[in-house]
Amino acid sequence: MAPFPKPHPGLIPILLLLLLSTAASPSLSLSSDSSASVFELLPKYGLPSGLLPASVSNYTLSADDGRFVVVLEKPCYIQFEYLVYYETRITGKLSYGAITELKGIQVQRLFFWFDVDEIRVDLPPSDSIYFTVGIINKKLDVDQFQSVHSCRDGLSGSGSGSCLGSLKRVIQLPSPLEEEIKMLLTE
Repeated sequence: MAPFPKPHPGLIPILLLLLLSTAASPSLSLSSDSSASVFELLPKYGLPSGLLPASVSNYTLSADDGRFVVVLEKPCYIQFEYLVYYETRITGKLSYGAITELKGIQVQRLFFWFDVDEIRVDLPPSDSIYFTVGIINKKLDVDQFQSVHSCRDGLSGSGSGSCLGSLKRVIQLPSPLEEEIKMLLTE
């Protein structure tokens, strides 16, 4: 049997560097390439599947610490009890019954948009879900988040037949804050 050939001495540091960089990178155990969709994954963590819009195009979840990234096709709005804005990239930390360190979701209250920092459900499950916005916790009925909702592009909706509703459809601004400022200036 022939002896195993020795690698060139200049390749040894490169091979070691590749080996170490692969071992040090965080493992992403679940992604959109796996068999579970993000909508199937959320209930496995005790959360309703309708927390995210139907336009999710990709997601990753770290098995090590629960950190995730969800990518949407484009920013969108969904009307629940309150109007919710989703950026194209949503990040946070997923654990059983909770999403913490949340970035990329905002809720409209009166004329202002607020970042949603955390989402929690009761354990054992109840009919309520809790959203943390700054220091405020808002309890909502979990039923409105059980099914996955389609996005809408802008704020048109309740006033869609009015001049203001038509103006909102014509002026599609990229962020909720800019849209809110525009509304205040046109009233």
